[in-house]
Amino acid sequence: MPLLFRPDQRLRHALEFQRVYAAKSRKVRGPLAAFAVPNALPKHRLGLAVGRPVGNAVRRARVKRLIREAFRLSQNDLPRRDDGAYDIIISPRAHNPMPLSEYQSLLLALAADLHKEWDRRAARNTQS
Repeated sequence: MPLLFRPDQRLRHALEFQRVYAAKSRKVRGPLAAFAVPNALPKHRLGLAVGRPVGNAVRRARVKRLIREAFRLSQNDLPRRDDGAYDIIISPRAHNPMPLSEYQSLLLALAADLHKEWDRRAARNTQS
């Protein structure tokens, strides 16, 4: 699969963000917090919530570019569900921009943590 980041891989509307936040599945690693919810699509979708505490506009734009690139390069390595992928929102805290490789490793670790969380929830629901 080519390593592209197309418009259909982005969360763009407020309702899409609300759906992910409403699932209450949040994990934190280093300066990144990630929220996720399963979707029924064949590919993951990414949303970014980068606030002013991260820095001025130049720094926020740089952090967003680095996270998007980390997602683009790692999208085939992110865990998947049998019935689809995940909608993921990344919300960075204030920090100095890190190398791309660190963002990739954090993104992969967060996605693995969130995948385990959703597996636990699915197992809990099947037992009930």
